Amino acid sequence: MSSKAELACVYSSLILADDDVAITGEKIQTILKAANVDVEPYWPGLFAKALEGISVKDLITNVGSGVGAGPAVGVAAPAAAAAPEAAAPEKKEEAKKDESEESDDDMGFGLFD
Repeated sequence: MSSKAELACVYSSLILADDDVAITGEKIQTILKAANVDVEPYWPGLFAKALEGISVKDLITNVGSGVGAGPAVGVAAPAAAAAPEAAAPEKKEEAKKDESEESDDDMGFGLFD
């Protein structure tokens, strides 16, 4: 029963997103009633809460972008665009520090050598 309820809520959410309507528990429930689908009362609210603040259309279009690229790109892009020159030197300095630490730690002594 739960997979049927989940699928019904997913389809209802997609219908709402396609029509540019805000996804709420009440609207999902309305679509489910119109489709004559019975689900536990907590499912529509659960899906509405999970999709709160998320652009479903952007999520769907970024499915093939890579693992974890959907929401992370949208969050990281404004920060990188605001100060691209400031972020680059910090990364180079961190890389130099990492290289020096690795060379000091290794010194040719290994546990299994």
